[in-house]
Amino acid sequence: MSTRRILLCMAHMSGNEMKYIDEAFADNWVVPLGPNVDGFEADLQQFLSHDDPSRSHIRVAAVSAGTAAIHLGLILAGVKAGDEVICQSFTFSASANPIVYQGASPVFVDSEPGTWNMDPDLLDRAIADRIAVTGHRPAAIVPVHLYGMPARMDEINAIAARWGIPVVEDAAEALGSTYHGHACGTLGTYGALSFNGNKMITTSGGGALVCPDDESRARAIFFATQAREAYPYYQHEHIGYNYRMSNICAGIGRGQMTILDEHIAHHRHLAGLYASMLADVDGIEYHTCPMEDAESNYWLSTITLTPDAIARGLDPDTLRQRLAAIGVESRLLWKPMHLQPVFASAPAYVNGVSEDLFARGLCLPSGPWVTDDDILTIVNEIKLYLAR
Repeated sequence: MSTRRILLCMAHMSGNEMKYIDEAFADNWVVPLGPNVDGFEADLQQFLSHDDPSRSHIRVAAVSAGTAAIHLGLILAGVKAGDEVICQSFTFSASANPIVYQGASPVFVDSEPGTWNMDPDLLDRAIADRIAVTGHRPAAIVPVHLYGMPARMDEINAIAARWGIPVVEDAAEALGSTYHGHACGTLGTYGALSFNGNKMITTSGGGALVCPDDESRARAIFFATQAREAYPYYQHEHIGYNYRMSNICAGIGRGQMTILDEHIAHHRHLAGLYASMLADVDGIEYHTCPMEDAESNYWLSTITLTPDAIARGLDPDTLRQRLAAIGVESRLLWKPMHLQPVFASAPAYVNGVSEDLFARGLCLPSGPWVTDDDILTIVNEIKLYLAR
């Protein structure tokens, strides 16, 4: 039995964070702007475009949450009240909630089995059907890189381009994941990142909107700072939001950037251990990237019980409870949005994939505090459960 709790994904400090925080306090930069905000945005921009000249144009706006970044992306994409926005169903609610913030309506699209992300064929059919039903194109598409696994963005972007629909890419879980050599978060019209306490890096809370140019970044910051117009007094011609990241939180982010590569490498190392240790275990499938020219950050490592295991009476929630009993935190896969009571009336184009995964899947500890010995403990408990 483990002698300590093994958490799903716990924040890990570099030791450099306090330098930037102390500087902010010394200079009295404790507001939602300042050198740390500028520096953190520059660090993110460099990370996302490093060795990738095709992404040299991107610009980053640091904001208060990944949810805020998605909301700003929808605003910049032109989403307005009464519109429909297509959203991946297999995701966390923060992907869909900002659609409602805009007075728009989500339309959910199910997953394809390889990546667990938005099914391009189903997306194409959903767009055509929404136009037939409403007479209007959906105003935006929100694909998600679930658990860090890149979505099939070539197909999704091609469909979006053919229909003339902007893409707001939810890369909240995918910092460090790549697709055809490009950083996730830079693959859509706009991209959203998250720095919540359990993400690849943290600012204690926070996010960023990845923009295609200086003009759109400036527009994002305008809406993120209460949409104040350029007058010597407070004038507002648009509804704005208090979404800008504080200089203190950005200082944490700057320190975290110094160990981001280390975190990504560790998550991938743990994924490799899980994959190898579970490869010959009857009843379990470990989810790996199905595309050759893409690489997940493996923010969370995920497994599914096989249909045969389910037929034998095994289930992921009982396994979760077994792991909890020995001090291991795990989590059921996201419950699809089209099954959520709050979205019961939303149109949904489903194929059964996300419902099946929800019924059979579990997230396993994957954070920087998880050790090789922890993986052995977890895998041994999984084997014991399967052998019961």
